[in-house]
Amino acid sequence: MMATAPGKCFLVTGPPLSPAEVSHNFSPESIRWPTVGKYKVDIASFEALALPELQIKEDTDLFIIDEVGKMELFSSPFFPAVLKVLESNIPLLASVPIPKFGRDIPAVARLRDHPGAKIFTLRPSNRDAVKEQIYTQLVDSE
Repeated sequence: MMATAPGKCFLVTGPPLSPAEVSHNFSPESIRWPTVGKYKVDIASFEALALPELQIKEDTDLFIIDEVGKMELFSSPFFPAVLKVLESNIPLLASVPIPKFGRDIPAVARLRDHPGAKIFTLRPSNRDAVKEQIYTQLVDSE
């Protein structure tokens, strides 16, 4: 988890899919979609949902992005939009993956290394305490 500091809440996520939809929802164009593990990435649908929500508006108090990872980064305009949010004066709460096998995603590392970023490592054993830390961090940034 990553939180940055000041300001409504936007979730970048879609409706949950059932396991049947995830594994059998194929169309002729889905053959060309990029994959991450066993999942295909419908970039056009993702961008239609996510990019309008990442626009900076006067009445926005907080951005929440679940998650900035390999799948989301198939969208070329997504990362610049996240950077624009990060450079704004609006707090950003985002989940980012932990590097696997010593390999990091360069765009994720750039967000993690941002001077305004505060990193929270979430585990089942600490999630309640971390939730309070994140809340305090966001409230104190107002």
